[in-house]
This record gives sequence, structure tokens and C-alpha cells, in this order.
Amino acid sequence: MRFSNNKQTRDDILSRYFPHYTPAASQNVGLSGGSCLISDGQHTLVLRERHQATSSPFLRQYRLLRHLPATLAPQPRFYTRGWMAIDYLPGETKTALPQADVLAALLYDLHRQTLFGWRITLLPLLERYWQQSAPARRTPFWLRQLKRLRRLGEPAPLRLAPLHMDVHAGNIVYGASGLRLIDWEYAGDGDVALELAAIWAEDETQRRQVVNSYARQAAIEPVRLWQHVNRWRPWVLMLMAGWYECRWQQTGDQQFITLANEIWRQLQSEG
Repeated sequence: MRFSNNKQTRDDILSRYFPHYTPAASQNVGLSGGSCLISDGQHTLVLRERHQATSSPFLRQYRLLRHLPATLAPQPRFYTRGWMAIDYLPGETKTALPQADVLAALLYDLHRQTLFGWRITLLPLLERYWQQSAPARRTPFWLRQLKRLRRLGEPAPLRLAPLHMDVHAGNIVYGASGLRLIDWEYAGDGDVALELAAIWAEDETQRRQVVNSYARQAAIEPVRLWQHVNRWRPWVLMLMAGWYECRWQQTGDQQFITLANEIWRQLQSEG
């Protein structure tokens, strides 16, 4: 049974669906906005509220988490319109990515799972970011890059697999049973080379190390895989720049303009 279509508050959700749970005493665990910990004294869950501006549909996230093993991702426990509860993963996050072979093994494990059932397509996202950005920020360079990618078309997949698409140090939890990935809102099916191109690596040397480790584990010729990763890099950089531009338009937070400008400079230098 669900509430009416009126917006449900956290207290509504707790009283209706989690009467034995209360907000946990400590919330200092790096949760993103709209999330909180709730506990019944034995089990701890992350209760998340969807933000329309930034989140993919919660029902899709709920289904993909049900699809994944507990060795890779937190298990979902509850879904209703605008809210979702998932297992809290005890452990720590670090400020740097794991060693190349460890990260490659984690991603290869994910990529061997069955497909989610929906494809990641970047061009519609890039065009939406252009349309939703501040008009004063829509530069001729941005438009030229967008037209160029539209003309080229997305690279053909080297190997199709379920992807996380937001792999960075803060989204990897080190627990007693190993590493697991959190924050799956950008996940979908796509090219494994796209996942590797989108890793938030410190530099190209680190990215190359991960790619080489992944190639060995996945039995892909390393040079071929690196070539495919490089084909995806302009798409990923444009995706990052557009996302920062939209977040600045939505929030007015100057850090997003600073980050966007860094990506634009990188694209211009590589062009």
C-alpha cells in the first residue's frame, strides 16, 4: 500500500514502513544529500530521497541493485515513489583508487554479470546538458565539439556489459569481505572500454595501469583495449563538462564552474 501522490516526508516513510527504525545517532559517514542512516538496533539502512535534478529513476536503481550480488553492491530493501532504502555497507572509503589489479578485478567481476536491460547512450545526455546549461556558458567551442561527436557517432562496443559509470575513490567501500561499489545512479549497459575511460583516475599513467590489468584478466589485447578507451575519452570529458555546467545552473555553486573550466581547457589542449 502506498501514500497518495503528495510528497512524502522522511517522517511519513519511517512511521508507515519502518516503525521500528529511527535515524542513527551518527550520520557522519559521507552520505550524499537526501540520504540518512536509519537503524532498529540490529540492522542499519541508508534511506534515500530522490532529487529530480540529479537522480535517475529510483525504480531502475532498485531493480539493478536486486540484479547484482551482495559481493558487488548494497542490497535494496525498500522502494516507493521518491524513496528507497538499501543496506548500509560498513567499512571505509579512501581518498585514492585501489591498486590497478584490484580495481580491474572488481570491474571485471561486475562486467561478467548479466546485462541490466537498458543501454547507456551518451549523445542524448550531451545534448540535454547543452540545452539545460546557462545560455552565457554555451560557447562556440562547446557547440563545435558537440557537433563533432554527433557526426562521429558513439564508438562501437568492444564488449557489452553492465557498467557502474561513476567509479571513483569515494564510491568504493573497503569492507571485511572485500570491495564493493556504491552510488549506482548512472549504471546501465555499455562498452567495457567506456567504463575504463570514465574512471576518475589521477592521471593517464594510472588509467593505463588499470586498462592493462583489466586486459589481462578479461583476455583482451591491451593495445586494442587502450585504443577503444581513447575513443571514448572525448565523450567522457564532454559528459563531465556538461554535468558540471548543469549543476552550476541548478545550484549556483562556483565550484562547478571551476571544474567545468578545467575540463574545457583539457579538451581544447587535446584538440
